[in-house]
Amino acid sequence: MVLGKVRALAVCFDTSDESNLPVFSGGELVSGRVLLEAVGDVRVRSLDVTARGVAKVRWTDSRNAGANAAYAQNYTEELEYLSHRDTLIGDDAGDSSSSAAAAADDGVVSVLRAGLHEFAFSFHLPHMALATSFEGKHGSVRYWVKAELQRPWMLPLKVKKEFVVFEHIDINTPLLLAPQAGSKEKTLCCWLCASGPISLSVKVARKGYTPGDSIRIFAEVENCSTRAVVPKAALYQTQSFFAKGKGKEIRRPVSDLRGEALARGQSQSWRGRPLKIPPVSPSILDCPIIRVEYALVVYVDVPGGLNLSLSLPLVIGTIPLHGRRDGASGWLPTAERPEAPPSYSELAISESHRRHFLRGVPEWEPEPEHASAALLTYVTEFRYLPPPLYAESGAAFPVKSWTWRKRFWGTFQKLLTVLFWNPGPVLPRPLTYALLVDPYPEPADPGRPATCPPR
Repeated sequence: MVLGKVRALAVCFDTSDESNLPVFSGGELVSGRVLLEAVGDVRVRSLDVTARGVAKVRWTDSRNAGANAAYAQNYTEELEYLSHRDTLIGDDAGDSSSSAAAAADDGVVSVLRAGLHEFAFSFHLPHMALATSFEGKHGSVRYWVKAELQRPWMLPLKVKKEFVVFEHIDINTPLLLAPQAGSKEKTLCCWLCASGPISLSVKVARKGYTPGDSIRIFAEVENCSTRAVVPKAALYQTQSFFAKGKGKEIRRPVSDLRGEALARGQSQSWRGRPLKIPPVSPSILDCPIIRVEYALVVYVDVPGGLNLSLSLPLVIGTIPLHGRRDGASGWLPTAERPEAPPSYSELAISESHRRHFLRGVPEWEPEPEHASAALLTYVTEFRYLPPPLYAESGAAFPVKSWTWRKRFWGTFQKLLTVLFWNPGPVLPRPLTYALLVDPYPEPADPGRPATCPPR
């Protein structure tokens, strides 16, 4: 018998779009076929299909061991999410491949006739939180199916095809729909050369977004310093890798925008300025050795100094927002308007009746069985009464708060005491004493005696 050769060996998934990698999630069925094209008869010992999913981390750090010596420290870690093996041709093969193979040589070796052969396979992904497929500088999360053809007295023929796994993150949960906000302030220089502060306030409508969404940024920037500053914003991706108790972190911007320059004393407002999210990997939050996180960073670029920066953590999910859009007029969803109270002009209440209630209600004791009914009638009548006039309230003078004056004057007294208490040519003692007198004394309470009796 003249032995033939294998022209092609390939793995195909049962998906509608064969041009792109198939996408699955935890618990779903993965099915496909192994295609084998033979030119002539081919002796085959076995055809196995292996499915694996592995998160792997690896990086190298250089360390000094002395004056003229150095060595490299390798950090590696691996975590397995999927392991499945199936035999399509061989001792453990099922009935699906028996029609394509003819038994020969004591049943150990099978013979495939010339032509195209298809072998189906299927398996379920584990019902657990799987890490999303990811490719990073120091690590990756990969899922693949590998077919291996074993032939007598020949090297094995292998082919591998990857597929994508997404651990779905629904951004319609209350935690990811919550708005994010923050504010910061910075003063350039210090002590005698300190300038005015630079203030920054930022808020966004929610915490969760999906690739392709636009983050509408609402920000207020005020520049009271002596320098010209520029407000900017960027979406940062942070990749964290962990192995042998050590960590490695990479932070890079994936999208950014720039505002207009602000001179001294100017301010700027962003009323829903959009920041487009490009096609990026979803957040990976459940993998012990690889984490992918995102943050919106709004900062004020200060030339010749440290920037004023404000970071808001975000989550990039896979399930988009349902039935809601971020409007440009506000950063929070509009709440329903409460019912307006009735107008006083619509109430048929006479002037004498209103003045009667202003004088007070005489003491009365209703009967026990009619107590609740009488009290309800009184509350119902009194709730729609208009407010009394200021002249009818009996107040002799408007109530004022002296707290802020006392606090300011106390601080001013301490400052004058430090600077000008000692007599000198700059400020005489009588003038210093005059400035230390409180010009805003707290008014005395007419209802309280000058001296309180001892206990």
